[in-house]
Amino acid sequence: MSHCWRNRCPLPAAVGKRASKASQCSVSLKKQRSRSILSSFFCCFRDYNVEAPPGSGPSVLPPLVEENGGLQKPPAKYLLPEVTVLDYGKKCVVIDLDETLVHSSFKPISNADFIVPVEIDGTIHQVYVLKRPHVDEFLQRMGQLFECVLFTASLAKYADPVADLLDRWGVFRARLFRESCVFHRGNYVKDLSRLGRELSKVIIVDNSPASYIFHPENAVPVQSWFDDMTDTELLDLIPFFEGLSQEDDVYSVLHRLCSSWIHTELFGNFLCCYRAATKWN
Repeated sequence: MSHCWRNRCPLPAAVGKRASKASQCSVSLKKQRSRSILSSFFCCFRDYNVEAPPGSGPSVLPPLVEENGGLQKPPAKYLLPEVTVLDYGKKCVVIDLDETLVHSSFKPISNADFIVPVEIDGTIHQVYVLKRPHVDEFLQRMGQLFECVLFTASLAKYADPVADLLDRWGVFRARLFRESCVFHRGNYVKDLSRLGRELSKVIIVDNSPASYIFHPENAVPVQSWFDDMTDTELLDLIPFFEGLSQEDDVYSVLHRLCSSWIHTELFGNFLCCYRAATKWN
């Protein structure tokens, strides 16, 4: 799926969005680069040209190292607990937080949905959080269809209280934070092989290709979101996931979708490409 990125932008992930998305994606990348140094507290993804480790694949575990170069402690066998009876038979969807579901800033935002106090180096900072449009509908429907896991490269002391406020329905069966990522070539990577789920039934929804560089074939990329209140990406993705939940193998579906999109030469019409690839009516 990595060969489907064009001009360092992820695959289209919304219905009815046209080629203007390309310029919006470029603007989004510029905004990311202009964020303050404190933004590393959140997503920590800057490099969109990360290479996968040689010989890596769905079953390869790269070395676990800390930012200072030291080896991490060996992780538990799996990051997730056993599947609950409620989620038995469902696929697992790993969902990112920052710039996928919300946008957070240390600068005051007049229309912030949440204000979360976070302690950094002994000082309390107010974090202003904006919810992406239609995030409530998206999460509620995803919780009905999948076993949902929040997986963010942000620190738990920020992301956990945000998730408490965002997920009022208990959609997320588990929450994974920075310490569950693999630090690889300057990026925090979400290694899906450590979840303890069958990879052919795992999907990751994320705005940063660097986060799923080990498993691009499992990814449903989304555009980075900052403050566009007319955005409908999450709403438009619901029919796509309703269909995907019925499929046995996510690899074959996402591969066909990727091939279909290449032939269309369009940045939008994601769902139409999906239906063409799966021959749905």
